[in-house]
Amino acid sequence: MSLATNVSENGFPMPPEPDLTSAEVVARAEAMAPALISRQAETEARTYYPEDTHEAFRKAGFYRILVPRRYGGYELGISTFLRVSTTLARACPSTGWMYCLGATHALAAATLFDGRAQAELFAAGDFICPATIVPGGRAERGQDGQWLVNGTWNYCSGAPYATHFAGHTMLPGQDGKPASPAMFVLPRDRWHRLDDWGTQLGLKGSGSHSIVVENARVPDYFVLPGTHLSEAVVTGSTPGRELHGNPEYGGGPLSYMVMEIAALAVGMAQGALDAYGDLLRTRTTLLPPVVSRVEDPDYQFWYGEAVGMIGMAEAALLNAIDQWTALCAEEPAAFTREQDLRITVICRHVIKLCWRAVEEFLFPTAGSSAVRHGERIERVWRDLSMLHTHAGFAVFLPTVATRELTKARFDVEQPS
Repeated sequence: MSLATNVSENGFPMPPEPDLTSAEVVARAEAMAPALISRQAETEARTYYPEDTHEAFRKAGFYRILVPRRYGGYELGISTFLRVSTTLARACPSTGWMYCLGATHALAAATLFDGRAQAELFAAGDFICPATIVPGGRAERGQDGQWLVNGTWNYCSGAPYATHFAGHTMLPGQDGKPASPAMFVLPRDRWHRLDDWGTQLGLKGSGSHSIVVENARVPDYFVLPGTHLSEAVVTGSTPGRELHGNPEYGGGPLSYMVMEIAALAVGMAQGALDAYGDLLRTRTTLLPPVVSRVEDPDYQFWYGEAVGMIGMAEAALLNAIDQWTALCAEEPAAFTREQDLRITVICRHVIKLCWRAVEEFLFPTAGSSAVRHGERIERVWRDLSMLHTHAGFAVFLPTVATRELTKARFDVEQPS
């Protein structure tokens, strides 16, 4: 990764810990895990992780992992960020989800917006920006020439401590042309959060509240007409790649978004496996001969099957990350729509493996007392079930994405 040298001499702000390494950041996440595990119920009841956890994440540098070095970030790359996200989700799925989907969009902002916008977006260093990809609300030109945006966007994971919000809307067409999608970003003082999260089946503590925008004036440089985050074209380079000299600010956005969810799924499944291992050590079989579960051939089989499936999912995820970063390192033209979709469908199967390991082997054999409400395996089952209701995973990935990959591979044209 390309990092600016002598940062202060170049007029760029120094990050709080200029020599912080990826290994140190991941180690900090691992050290926080026991506390996150013990506070899962509290996080669910609150609907988001507590303020002292947020402050610990801030001090650890988690909200600057993907922020460009130019603006006081650490620019440690997606591999570090996803390892931290997986570690947090392993301890507390809601916390991992809320953190990941709030902090991850620093990459999109640093990739797609120009230097003027980025200088404002990253002015505070920390960047927490929930985003939704379903177009909503409405935008129209105000008398002052800025865009006037109104609307409500649901499922904005990371909203409680957010510094910004990124959404999509439809811009009115001109001269009889149809409306077209646009991506926009707003600082915290131009929207408010609804208290409408926590009654869903799972991810109750993920801070996925709705965000309301009322008559927000948005300058042109915070709006990207004709851009949808899941379909952004990067083959002609990007503003971020040119500005920062870092090829990771020029990678395929769709595959990266699905890698986030895959990383969280791996962490959740690992957490369920941890809890199942505790049961093997501490509980006995129900029927004679009564022995420790760890000595029982059936429990040995179920645990081993889950280990293999979750391990395969993790290996596929790590390989997908390697493929993504390798494509970034090539010329911009290398990261085609086909490559973006190919990594996307790989990550879909990472998620499916994690779900199968939990749903088929761990949850049904843990025992009824181990899956009471609030137990660790029960929580993971609920959270992964909730993940499966996400329109991106349940609808887009198994239908549109797989078809689009095939069409891109064989150059099949859209019907007229």
